[in-house]
Formats: sequence, structure tokens, C-alpha cells
Amino acid sequence: MISKRGPASEHPAAEARGRVGAWMARPLASFHLVVTIAVLLTVLGLVMVLSSSSVGAVVSVGSAYGLFTSQVVFAAIGMVIFYIALQIPIRVLRKYSFVAFAASVVALVLVLIPGIGTLSQGTRGWFVVFGVSLQPSEIAKITLALWGAHLLASRRGENSTLKEMLVPLIPAALLVTGLIVLQPDLGTTVSLVIIVLALLWFAGLPLKLYLGMLGTAVTLAAILTVTAGYRSQRVRAFFNPGDDPQGIGYQARQAKFSLADGGLWGRGLGQSRAKWNYLPNAHNDFIFAIIGEELGFLGGAAVIGLFGLFAFVGLRIAMRSVDPFLRLFTATATTWIIGQAFINIGYVVGVLPVTGLQLPLVSAGGTSTATTLLMFGLIANAARHEPEAIAALQAGQDGRFARLLRLRQPEPYLPPRAGTRTVTPRAPQQRRGEPRGATRDDRGRSSGAGTRTRRAPARVDGAPTRRAQPAREPGRAARQKTTRTTRGTNGRTGERGNRR
Repeated sequence: MISKRGPASEHPAAEARGRVGAWMARPLASFHLVVTIAVLLTVLGLVMVLSSSSVGAVVSVGSAYGLFTSQVVFAAIGMVIFYIALQIPIRVLRKYSFVAFAASVVALVLVLIPGIGTLSQGTRGWFVVFGVSLQPSEIAKITLALWGAHLLASRRGENSTLKEMLVPLIPAALLVTGLIVLQPDLGTTVSLVIIVLALLWFAGLPLKLYLGMLGTAVTLAAILTVTAGYRSQRVRAFFNPGDDPQGIGYQARQAKFSLADGGLWGRGLGQSRAKWNYLPNAHNDFIFAIIGEELGFLGGAAVIGLFGLFAFVGLRIAMRSVDPFLRLFTATATTWIIGQAFINIGYVVGVLPVTGLQLPLVSAGGTSTATTLLMFGLIANAARHEPEAIAALQAGQDGRFARLLRLRQPEPYLPPRAGTRTVTPRAPQQRRGEPRGATRDDRGRSSGAGTRTRRAPARVDGAPTRRAQPAREPGRAARQKTTRTTRGTNGRTGERGNRR
């Protein structure tokens, strides 16, 4: 029997891929995806923070909405920052990147001073202003990524050296890392290392040197792990989870129990049992365990899928950008956010030791949420600077969303003018037997005293003039002129000249 279905109905998967490919080919597809992912993760984070912190908030502040209200305020501030990041011109980002980085370093110094910085959970890393906690180390990560991308984009090229790539980026990164280690904050230190390694990788650092720096970073991380008691205890609990199940290994074990309790479909939103003080920091570091318990394996897979989609879109924006600064910054920011999410989910499921890194836009944390939305806004700004996106926006294809937000038109990238680095060439040496004052052209031929060169025809009113001929070889014009002159004086000679 012959099927009457058409080719489109016979291959629904191919049809779906075609529609997705056609949508992704739109000029502003990357921009819309970044905005959608940021909104979905922020909304999911607010819902899960309310669910996971309600029980503890009743005990601590007397209201189930205590921590949730603070998270909503910071999320609203983050959305405003996201909108501002969409409007900032790229040249302004590059111009003030070092000023912002220097200000963040000053803040990291001030937060270590007792009486200015606030000590919380064994870490002196917060400012408390009018009851609102601010963490300068989160801002330092963004400023380091911006300034590092600007520095490497300015110094990339055929004439750049390894010293220009590494100095002053590496000393500045070591300074910031040292200030954060003094707090101490292992999670932020790991994030800084990811940012620096991503900058150098995408800037094209030679592989041997990059592997050497990677080995050095791993060695320093191992040294930091064994020098502090709480860090070494976390590593020992990871390798020997059964040694202290009610002590240092309690949190990791309870996270696994929560994930196992969720199963495939989950217990239902708000129905977690681990949040009843069985899992410490359920609303912060281990919020992915509550997602797995309430939303099941499918909910956890959906969160991982959102971060995977963001990784694809972020690297796609970096590849499609023509501005070296946007390429470096977008790729670095994407690597940092995905790396932080991978580490958080990794230690929740038990494949990595606990480091204290939060799940971006999902875990509770005001400064982290606001700064991550700033990074998403800068990446969305880079998406609007893709060449096809600029052409579409200049043609009036901005869409209702951009018109509603009144987003400014992106500026096209203008490469730097050639000849910014001038090199004075050495004077060519005079060979033996050449007349004094002789020079050499680009082919090595001598020209000077006793020689005549052929010049290119000059243009007068757009028409080329005749070439000047050497005196030693009369040309056709000279012979014709001689023939016409002879014809007027001697007929026979003129006839002979015509036959020639």
C-alpha cells in the first residue's frame, strides 16, 4: 500500500529541525534567547527560594516571606541593571573598565578592615549598608572580566608578545585573588581562576604556557585546601563520605537523600521534606537538591538544559561578533557562569567536593543575583552588536520588544586604523660600485645618479597621460613625429618613412 502522506508528514523531526533552524537564522535570535533564559532562571529562582526558605524564615524572622522578599528586591534591582547594561555603549565599557576594576580592588581592601567589613559564617566579605548586604567580591569578578577582555583585545595582534598578554593582567588577578583568600572565600577564588583561565584561553595563549599556568593553579588550589581547616575537612569528607556522616559529611549526604526522594516526577512544588532543617543552606548552596526533590529528575534536567542552552547561545554570540573585545568578554562570561553552575550541581550530586559556589540566578543571594543579571545584560548587549543584528536594527526590524523598551541603536564596530604602531625602517646600505645617493626600490633595483626610472602615468581630470619614455630608446610617438616632419620637406623620404 502506498502512503498518501507528504514528505513533511513522513519526517516530523526533520520538519521541526527546519523550523528551529529558520528561527535561529533570524538576526536577533541570540538576543531573544539570552533575555528568555535570564527571565526563566530568575523566576525559577524566586519560586524555589520561597519554597526552600519558608520554614527557616518562620523560625528566624517570624514570616515565611522574609528571605523571599529580600530576594525579590534584589531581583528587581538586577532587572534594572540588566536594562542599563543593554543601553551602555561598548566604547564606554572599554573606556571605564580599568576605573571600575580599581574601585573594586579598593572595596576588597576596605571590606577586610574590622568595623567596615562584616563577618558572617567565618568570612569577612560583606558591607552592610542600611540593612542591605553587599559583597564586593562579586563585583570584582565582573570588573576583572571586563578589564581583562579590554586589555587583551587591545594587545592582540601579530606584534604582541607574551609579556604584553600576561602583564599586568596576571599580577592584578593575583592581587584580587590574594585579597579574597584573606576573607577567606574559596568559592569566589575558584570563580576568579575560571575567569582568568578563560581570558587567556580565548586570547590565544600558547598551549604549553597555558597548561603550565593551569598546573600552577591546580597546585595553588591544593595548597590552599590543606592550609585551612574547613577546606581540608570538606575534601576529606568528599573522599571519605562515611567517616563523619553526622558532622562535616552531613550536608552532602542529605543533599543526595533529597535528590533520591524526588524520583522522576518529584514530590510536588512546596512539598520538600529536607527543607525542614534536614538540609542546611537549602535555599542557597544546595537549592538544586530541593529542585530535584520537588520537581524530580525532569525538573533538574530542565535546569541543566537551560544552562546548556545558554552555553550554546553565549559561545554563538562570541563567534559571530567582529569586535575582539566582545568576543573575549562574551566567551569568558559564558564560561564563568556555566563553570559556576557545573561546580554547584557537581557537589550537590556528589561528584565534586563542596566549595560554596551558588547556582547562578537560582540560589538565594542578593549581590550574586544582581551581578549575574548584569552579566546577562552585557551578553545580550553583545548579541545586539552582531553584524546581522546591527543591519536588521538599522533597517527598522527591531520588533515590538525593543520598541517597548526604547533600546538604543548599537554602534557598528570600526577596526583600529592601520599604522597605530609606527616602525622607522633602517636606511638601505649602499653597495660597492653604485653612485653616491643611489637608493633601492622594493625589488632591490638600484636607482639614482645616471639612471632613469619609468613613472606611473599621472591623471589629469580623470584621464591618464602618456608615459614618459627613456631617452635612449625612442618610442612609436617619436618615430611618427619624425615621419610627419620629413614628409613636409622631402616627399620621397616621407614615403619611405610611411612604409616603415
